[in-house]
Amino acid sequence: MPENFSEEQIHKEIAQVKHPFIDCSLIDLGMIKKIEINESKVKVIFALPFPNIPIKDSLINSVKNSIEKFGVELDTELTVMTQEELQNFLNLEKENWKT
Repeated sequence: MPENFSEEQIHKEIAQVKHPFIDCSLIDLGMIKKIEINESKVKVIFALPFPNIPIKDSLINSVKNSIEKFGVELDTELTVMTQEELQNFLNLEKENWKT
């Protein structure tokens, strides 16, 4: 049984999830396209810069771990970024790459 939580709390938790190699949140990078909350399920639509990126599972697990304390189930959908989203991602990657 899920604990009481608000949509705002879920969004706030997911907003804190950072990319492992880029000093930005997944939301800032445009990798979280949409968050839908339906009772005890949270659906997150991920926009990946390229199909089959090697850290996909790690990114999904990071989001899952961030909302685990609310007792909700994570449902995911994957899509690929548009050309414009990809360009924004690459610009942020270049500026914020962890060395």
